Amino acid sequence: MPNTIIIGSGSYIPKKVIGREHFMDSVFYTDEGEKIDKPNPEIIQKFVDITEIENRRYLEDDEFNSDLGHRAAMEAIADAKIDQEELDYIICASNFGEVDKNGMTNFMPSMSARIKNKLGILNRKCINYDMIFGCPGWIEAMILADTLIKAKRAKLILVVGTETLSRVTDPFDRNKMIFADGAGAVVVKATDEENVGIIADATICDNNLELNYLENAPSLKKDEDRRPLYIRMHGRKIYEYALKYVPDAIKETIDKANLTIDDIDKILIHQANAKMDYAMISRLHKLYGKTDYSHDIAPMTIQEFGNSSVATIPTMFDLIRKGNMKGHQFKDKGNIVFASVGAGMNINAIVYRFP
Repeated sequence: MPNTIIIGSGSYIPKKVIGREHFMDSVFYTDEGEKIDKPNPEIIQKFVDITEIENRRYLEDDEFNSDLGHRAAMEAIADAKIDQEELDYIICASNFGEVDKNGMTNFMPSMSARIKNKLGILNRKCINYDMIFGCPGWIEAMILADTLIKAKRAKLILVVGTETLSRVTDPFDRNKMIFADGAGAVVVKATDEENVGIIADATICDNNLELNYLENAPSLKKDEDRRPLYIRMHGRKIYEYALKYVPDAIKETIDKANLTIDDIDKILIHQANAKMDYAMISRLHKLYGKTDYSHDIAPMTIQEFGNSSVATIPTMFDLIRKGNMKGHQFKDKGNIVFASVGAGMNINAIVYRFP
């Protein structure tokens, strides 16, 4: 049975840096629709204290989500040194598809088809799939790619995660300061080398009471037009859910690979909220009876890039792989974990071993 290895990576981080001053004139409302009568510097500082997000990146007005995904894909293909016409599949993860500057979302044609078109791929047997799976979408796309390769349905697959969340946020919601734009991509290839690549994975879908912890909803300001829908986070419920279930899912995946936490060099966890990420990593180590560990095991980009959903993990992977994230590098034959949680609620994880 073939294994799945990453042979190229790319990312696109928008140039527009959005700092705290961007939100100084915002008017914020509570989840109950009441205006928050606190000075904006105080609101923003409390937000930074919790999330550690000082800056985030936004795309330009004349850019689209498929543009970001296309740029990351081009870089990954060039890095892999392949003929793009030989790609068997393009799998693209996103939450809102193509979004115009007025916040209108569009999935027809699909994101993967748009990216294939912008790449100029003419191969009619290069199949395009979209993965709509919340923030864990890129990891789930990787799991699908691995399944296709192990089933001998493919040898080369482009896996993209791209998002423009800045265009789907409620102007009156404090949580808009979390979200950002960006794209990351990898090219994966079938190999006959044993015990490398994706060596274990796990996915959990809790879609009962947890279904609407992340949802689309009208503005928090009640006298605004109720037709536009924005991303809405029920933060406390998400935090409690993630802390309870994500560490167990990661441990399950590590155990499935017949490894322990001591065998893991890096954990690339979705950059959702620094406080939540720290808590999940700490809880994971406690499951192994460890209270002391190096925080370098879990790199963080959220402080400067914000939460770009499906793009956070492939972007971070690309930066580390190419030596562009100070203090972090991957080891030959080393083991890393990809892990995420998001809308659905869905959780997934992968253990990946470098060739």
